[in-house]
Amino acid sequence: MKPNLLIVEDDESMLSTLGDLFQQEGKQVICAPNGQKAMDEFFKNQPDLVLLDIRLPDMDGLSLLKKMRETVPDLLVIIMTAYPEVPTAIQAMKSGAYDYINKPFELDELRLVIQKALETRQLKDEVKRLRQQGEYASLSTPILGSSPATLQLHHLIRMVAEAPKTPVLLSGESGTGKELAANAIHYQSARAHGALIKVNCSALPENLLEDELFGHERGAFTDAKETKKGLFELADGGSLFLDEIGEMTSSLQPKLLRILEGEPFRRVGGTREIKTDVRIIAATNRDILDMLEKNIFRQDLYFRLKVMEIRLPTLRERKEDIPLLANHFMHLHSREMGRSEGTMTGEALELLMSYSWPGNVRELRNVIERAVILAHGKPIDREHLPLELCKSAIAERFKETVPLSMDLKLEDLEREYILTILKKLDGNKSLAAKRLGISRSTLIERLKRYH
Repeated sequence: MKPNLLIVEDDESMLSTLGDLFQQEGKQVICAPNGQKAMDEFFKNQPDLVLLDIRLPDMDGLSLLKKMRETVPDLLVIIMTAYPEVPTAIQAMKSGAYDYINKPFELDELRLVIQKALETRQLKDEVKRLRQQGEYASLSTPILGSSPATLQLHHLIRMVAEAPKTPVLLSGESGTGKELAANAIHYQSARAHGALIKVNCSALPENLLEDELFGHERGAFTDAKETKKGLFELADGGSLFLDEIGEMTSSLQPKLLRILEGEPFRRVGGTREIKTDVRIIAATNRDILDMLEKNIFRQDLYFRLKVMEIRLPTLRERKEDIPLLANHFMHLHSREMGRSEGTMTGEALELLMSYSWPGNVRELRNVIERAVILAHGKPIDREHLPLELCKSAIAERFKETVPLSMDLKLEDLEREYILTILKKLDGNKSLAAKRLGISRSTLIERLKRYH
């Protein structure tokens, strides 16, 4: 997107000359002949750089500088002055000016000052992006695993990362790692130098989501006291991750489609058309085809998004990765809690492998975090795992030995298993409870229910 330059100058001839010059050089220029007009344009357009005359007909330039920086603290402002006294320059710099230039000046001199200011703006944005990227690298969980399903996922991510303009649709059950895939696509692509902005479409009502995506102009509604850039503008040159895209209302879907087609958009309450360079990465855990049949989701938007669709495998489809993932989460949470890196018994791992994981990797991470807390530095065993994992193991063990004609419920199987364990341990309730991974009081309650 072109740099946005606001020029504030009361000399109409100079204002026109500077405006034409920088517009020809590819900048988006807004001109203001006085302080009031400058503030209106400032709130409306949120410039990247302000070229400000220190003497204006309706207010002092330094006062205007202070007002602007109260709203945008890191705003870059270059002061133009025909009064080159040292105190004036010092006062301007103390008020937050980036630099100042004395009138009359050579155009090449002004070009150089403006170029340096814009480079500073880019550098600040780059530092911010790198900080965000560093936080991503240090805090997020990578897509771990060497199963065929995971290797295929990595292959698809690498392929789509090489096409930085292509929209991507990530589908799959909840907890499969769609956000991690979006991270990987962005940071492995040529857009890694730009921002990765994320928004959950289900977390905001329609009017707020529209405001978040497209921004608004000052006065667009009651609380719009200043102009706000939307996420499409903030993600310019980078990627926008739209999580839960299936929750986007039918009235917003056409606006998203127009942007995907390369059309400009307007902020809420605005008239100026804005065009950005953003890759859309959308994600959903809903059945989009079912939504198409019910006319909940636009067919044309779906076809535009699914130019490259990646379905993330469930944990059930990549069970070979469970030991690696469990070990990773165990070490991760142990470090977070200041404990030595723990271990896991074979019996506990067997329970993890036999469970169906309806919540996928997210559920596995939560289970391991709970187990690390309960184990308190000791090896993670079955007693530190949730009861539903034990129930699942019971069902698996009985599946091949109990005829289907018996039509037993899971509760019946659990009862038989508990009584069998108790019998093998000669009625020792403490040992039986430990073997079952439950407390002694829970075991006693179950036995009372059975008799």
